[in-house]
Amino acid sequence: MNEAIRPGPENPPQATSTPHLAVIVPTFNERDNVTTLFRRLEAALAGVSWEVIFVDDNSPDGTWDVVRAMAREDSRVRCIRRIGRRGLSGACIEGILASSAPYAAVIDADLQHDERQLPKMLALLQGGEADLVVGSRYIAGGSAESFDKQRAGISALATEVAKRVLRVKIADPMSGFFMIRRDRFEQLAPQLSTQGFKILLDIVATARGDLRVKEIPYRFGSRLHGESKLDSTVALDFLGLVLAKLTGDVVSLRFLLFAMVGSTGLLVHLAALFVALEVFGLPFPEAQACGALVAMTSNFILNNFLTYRDQRLKGFSILRGLLLFYLVCSVGLFANVGVAFSVYDQEPIWWLAGAAGALMGVVWNYAMSGLFVWRKR
Repeated sequence: MNEAIRPGPENPPQATSTPHLAVIVPTFNERDNVTTLFRRLEAALAGVSWEVIFVDDNSPDGTWDVVRAMAREDSRVRCIRRIGRRGLSGACIEGILASSAPYAAVIDADLQHDERQLPKMLALLQGGEADLVVGSRYIAGGSAESFDKQRAGISALATEVAKRVLRVKIADPMSGFFMIRRDRFEQLAPQLSTQGFKILLDIVATARGDLRVKEIPYRFGSRLHGESKLDSTVALDFLGLVLAKLTGDVVSLRFLLFAMVGSTGLLVHLAALFVALEVFGLPFPEAQACGALVAMTSNFILNNFLTYRDQRLKGFSILRGLLLFYLVCSVGLFANVGVAFSVYDQEPIWWLAGAAGALMGVVWNYAMSGLFVWRKR
């Protein structure tokens, strides 16, 4: 385990008054980085009343245990260990709302962000020049040289989509390094998504131009320990967030992911139906039933992996959840057909009736799945 941090003349605990700045650090499997990050924050924020809140998603490597040991030695360190909840955005929201400091910064635990920029960010907020200060890789003086070509391309594409589709006007809306006035964040928090990785984009898009934003340059560094948390699901999160903001948050990111997964079920159903008819020679009713069962199973697996990954079912709960999902979707099918027939009786347009029934089925399945299959415990 890393060497314990002990208070002393150069390392005084600062719990006698409310911290002026809270530094929020979402973590997952970062035990090799958290002590180094604390030391760097300590050097960068000399003379500032601050605290650091590590929000850990129950890391298998015991990151939370290392942070707890740090917290026992220095009261500026706090740990929030989340059980049954996952996601960087949700961790950031919980961390900021857990602090009483008037200013809150978000920084990654992987040591790729430049903590030396924090005093400059704080000065801009304190001086009334901004409500939100963003560490930017894409303005003069900043860089993302540590990105490989693939990651650089993905980042550039996502940034361009955010600017054009959501009309976000900052240079680096995908940055994970920023500082914000907590009172302004409190106003936006109820409308933010707890899913996904792009909390800054969500904040800026939700504010709809009502935040004074400043960007300062920084050089994005290389990860020293651990592995990147970015994977293929980030693209779905990003797409879902963009669509949610385009609809004015009428539909949630989770619902959009659920609907996208459901749309793949049609392809799976048709493929399974073809195999059952042509390969196994089953009569159509039995083949149709097999297709429906395979499609529901596929949807359950994808939803458990993607849509509800912060509440992912494991062990015996998977079987129980699958059976409940079958039940929910079976009832949803009756709701689908019932609404479709009702609409067709009023207006005999097949595609309108079909779309209305399908929408009813998706809404039913989503609502009931959240209540019974992936309900929060």
